[in-house]
Amino acid sequence: MSSVVKRFLHYTAFDTQSVEGTGLVPSSGGQFLLAHDVAEEMKTMGMMDVSVDGHAYVMGTLPANTAKKKVPTVGFIAHLDTSTEISGANVKARVVSNYDGGDILLNEEQNVVLSPKDFPELESYKGEDLIVTDGTTLLGVDDKGGMAQIMTAVEYLIAHPEIEHGAVKICFTPDEEIGHQAAYLDIEAFGADFAYTVDGGPVGELNYETFNGAKAVITIHGRNVHPGTAKGKMINAALIGAECVSMFPQKETPAETENYEGFYHLLSFRGDVEKAELEYIIRDHDVERFEERKAFVKETILSLQQKYGFRVIGCSLRDQYYNMAGKIRGAMYIVEIAEKAMKKAGVNPTVVPVRGGTDGSSLSQRGLLTPNLFTGGHNYHGRFEYVPVFALEKGVEVIVNIIANICGARS
Repeated sequence: MSSVVKRFLHYTAFDTQSVEGTGLVPSSGGQFLLAHDVAEEMKTMGMMDVSVDGHAYVMGTLPANTAKKKVPTVGFIAHLDTSTEISGANVKARVVSNYDGGDILLNEEQNVVLSPKDFPELESYKGEDLIVTDGTTLLGVDDKGGMAQIMTAVEYLIAHPEIEHGAVKICFTPDEEIGHQAAYLDIEAFGADFAYTVDGGPVGELNYETFNGAKAVITIHGRNVHPGTAKGKMINAALIGAECVSMFPQKETPAETENYEGFYHLLSFRGDVEKAELEYIIRDHDVERFEERKAFVKETILSLQQKYGFRVIGCSLRDQYYNMAGKIRGAMYIVEIAEKAMKKAGVNPTVVPVRGGTDGSSLSQRGLLTPNLFTGGHNYHGRFEYVPVFALEKGVEVIVNIIANICGARS
């Protein structure tokens, strides 16, 4: 079993699922546990300036080993947490050796099957080793795969001092999945000239465009009266919520869009007669269309307020992050370095927009240009998540190549 696979499987043993609404960073204690574990690993490997702060940000430095002057300092960033959408506790990952191209029974008791009928891209991995779940939790490639690749790349460079490199900065961040966007990362203290998040999808994926993102929380206050005497008195919050949902464009959802098409995504709908709450995320790559989408939400709520009353329905709407392309397009050499590194590893670079956001979205806005590299996984945020073993290994090779390319050395 390769070093990156062992490391990844170790990280999956930590339950680092982030939690909405705690007001704390990190939002879950498991993130602290993993943060301290990986910090100890950094120290054991011989990294310098290793630290874990009060918000579970982990930092470490691989010092330069070259006498060359003016070698840029590069950073690599991944996040500790896993998605809120399915449990990350008691992950039981296993390796399917020499995948035969057919159905993979993940959980016999619950009849959970990973099938190429549902996920056709599986067919391209026939003959490869795949890491899968037991069908009850996510796997955590997003982003423990990125963490494992970064740490294994550093380990490789330490073991191969003949590869010249400048200083390399590592940071693992909390709560990316709930939109924290590395807000407490001290960019000046981090000390990188530019960086890469390792938080992408299939092998070869390279991103410097993300969505613009916003979140809307719609709250409806109803009035419950015995249904036998409710005429003219009852205000059913759940029904108003259903009406609200029906007013959104049915074809502009994640299940109906792709590439540069934006969407409105209903994350949750909780409620009863007395009270209902709807959570939406709004996404679009184009900033003008993004503003139009937010305006649509406001207009929709206003029309319901005029119908039912301003006390009955309200909405909080806030921006979460912005498309980093506007910043990175002025320094495309950073993307070109990654493309060159992939080609050297025998990987075909596929530059595609992120249909989401990364910590790099806000970091790029704050001045640390941070495009995104693949982790190699598929079906994130669900029980059908998997990753080919070779994808994790190629990710390590690409990171090593990037670091070597920046110094002008040969790996």
